[in-house]
Amino acid sequence: MKLQTRLIDLEIRDQGPAKAPVVLLIMGLGMQLISWPSRLVDTLLAAGYRVIRFDNRDAGLSQRFPELGVPNLPWAWLRHSVGLPSRPPYSLQDMARDTLSLLDALNLADAHVLGVDLGGMIGQHMALMEPGRVRSLCSVMSSSGARHLPGPERAVRAALLRQPVGVDTASLLTHQQALFHLLRSPCFPQDLEDQRKRLLAGIHRAVYPEGVVRQLAAVLADTQRAAALAQLQVPTLVVHGRQDPLLPLACGEDTARRIPGARLLTIEGMGHDLPPGVVQALLAALLPHLKMH
Repeated sequence: MKLQTRLIDLEIRDQGPAKAPVVLLIMGLGMQLISWPSRLVDTLLAAGYRVIRFDNRDAGLSQRFPELGVPNLPWAWLRHSVGLPSRPPYSLQDMARDTLSLLDALNLADAHVLGVDLGGMIGQHMALMEPGRVRSLCSVMSSSGARHLPGPERAVRAALLRQPVGVDTASLLTHQQALFHLLRSPCFPQDLEDQRKRLLAGIHRAVYPEGVVRQLAAVLADTQRAAALAQLQVPTLVVHGRQDPLLPLACGEDTARRIPGARLLTIEGMGHDLPPGVVQALLAALLPHLKMH
């Protein structure tokens, strides 16, 4: 369903009782609302929550911004690595405003916010900008954005910068499978056929690499959030894998350390994905967190 907010057009999926507490799911870099594991969504619905998913700007079927151009990503990454500022086409604060405008358009006073990767960063900005709108925050395999934190493993960074060899379905699938293989959780079984079907569904639904570049440029430029997290007054659960090759464990630890009262859950054997075993461990911590707040 297309939702027209005061700021942007967003593709959303709204499930569950209208009067139930809302869990707002914010997906990660370049990912789509269909990327959420069905077990996670179904369990939240069964627990009595209203679950809202959406495509971030420049991803999936939401509004795109081709007029803003495509940043030079290697150059932006180099400036980030040496501590120099950069000017992305838009900021993570802009993406947080998009999300708050979604709540406005649905006449929702507040929501529990669950964000993974980029989505966790957007959720942190939402909680800083309008803490009364975020009933609780769960930041999964994300980061505070502090400059001193370690970056991706070399192979993962190279894969993020590498372009597919073609734009046909087979080339795009091979490219995405190679990236997800690097990001996998080494101690949790993977259903590769299910992964293949989900990747194909995403490819057939929407492919927009220029949007991924703009989103990543916004992440690299977002260096002031870390200091602001000390002011965050929202109940927060931070979940991170001990074997994350994209955002190493130190990123989650730093996030939890900076947010007053945050609880940190580290998962042994978790990388940077959500296989069934990780989803089970996440839900075991998430459901009590939601109920408590």
